Amino acid sequence: MKKPHRDGLLPRMEAIVRKKGISYRYHPIGAKPVSLGMDKVEAVRKVLNMLGAAGDLGTIGRLWEQFKETSQWKRYAPDTRKDYEQCAGPLLAVFSDARASDIEAPDVARYLRIERKDAPVRANREAALLSNLIGLAIERGEAKANPCREVRRNEEQPRTEAPEPEDFDGFSLWLTQQGGQRAVIGMAAEYAALAGNRKVEFLDLSWPQIDEVSGYIRIKRAKQRGKKRGEVIEQIEMTPRIRELIGRLKALREDKECLYVFRNRFGNAYTRNGFKAMFGKLMDEAVKLKKISRRFTFHDLRAYHVTQHKQERGHLPDLHANPATTARVYDRSKIVKRRGL
Repeated sequence: MKKPHRDGLLPRMEAIVRKKGISYRYHPIGAKPVSLGMDKVEAVRKVLNMLGAAGDLGTIGRLWEQFKETSQWKRYAPDTRKDYEQCAGPLLAVFSDARASDIEAPDVARYLRIERKDAPVRANREAALLSNLIGLAIERGEAKANPCREVRRNEEQPRTEAPEPEDFDGFSLWLTQQGGQRAVIGMAAEYAALAGNRKVEFLDLSWPQIDEVSGYIRIKRAKQRGKKRGEVIEQIEMTPRIRELIGRLKALREDKECLYVFRNRFGNAYTRNGFKAMFGKLMDEAVKLKKISRRFTFHDLRAYHVTQHKQERGHLPDLHANPATTARVYDRSKIVKRRGL
C-alpha cells in the first residue's frame, strides 16, 4: 500500500491510511502514541499545543513573511513586489493575527464590502494578496480551503475618458514655456502621448537608445512574463512630432555627459514616485490656474495615444501582448466610424 505523503507534518507525527481516509497520531518520546484524528490541520495544531509551540503558525502575518521568501515572490517584477507591500499594510491591520484556517468567506466579503468600502479597487488587490497567502498555507498543511475563491470581487469601472487634445496641448505648452524641470515634465508627457510608452518604460530612457540616423527609439517593453521578460524590444518610429520633441530635449541638455533624456535636477533619471509627485503637483496647479478644463492622470496619456492613433491611422497601435487589452482598456474613442453597404 502506498504511504501517505508527509508534507506539512511535524517531526514524530505519523499518517496512517485507513478505509475511511488518513488518520494522524503523534509519538511522544518514551510514551504511547497519541491519536490526533483525521483532520490534518487540526492534528498539527494539537501537536503544537502539546509542545507549547503553536505561536503564530499559520497566521496571515507569519505567512506574509514566509511568502516573501518563496520562489514565486522572487519571480515578481520590482513594481509588483512594491504593490504587494503596499497592499500588505491595510490587509495585515485586519488579518495579521488571524490563522488562515480560521478565515471564512464572510470574513473576506466583509473586508471587501465594509472595511475597505472607501477603496474598492484597492481592496481587490489586497484580496488577491490574501488569496496568495492562504494558498501558501494550504501548501504547508496549515489550511484546507481558500475562502477568497468563493467571494466575488468589487466591481471595477475602467476609466472612459482620455484627455482632450486642447487640454493636453495647453498643459504641455504651459510647462514647456516655463523651462527647467517643469519643461522636462511637460516634454515627458508629450513623449508618453506621442509614443504610448508607460512611465516605467521610458523614465530611464538614455540617449544611446535614440537612433536619429535610422529614425527609431528602442525601449524594453514592461509587464512581460516568463521567458519574454526583458526580451521584447519596442522599436518606435520617430515621426516628425517625435523628432521635434527630441530636438527640444537636446537643447535642454546642459551636461553632455548626462545619459538620461528625462533627467531630474541632479542629472539622474526620475524615480517613479518622484515623477508621480511632481506631475500631480503640476496638474493641481494647472487646474487651479485654469490652464486646462479637466484634470487627467499620466496613465491617461497612454489612452490618449491609442485613441488618437486610431483616429489618425484607422487602427490600434501594438501596445500590449494581448491586442484585446489595448482595445478594452485604452481605446476611449467617442465616435466609431464604419462604412455602410
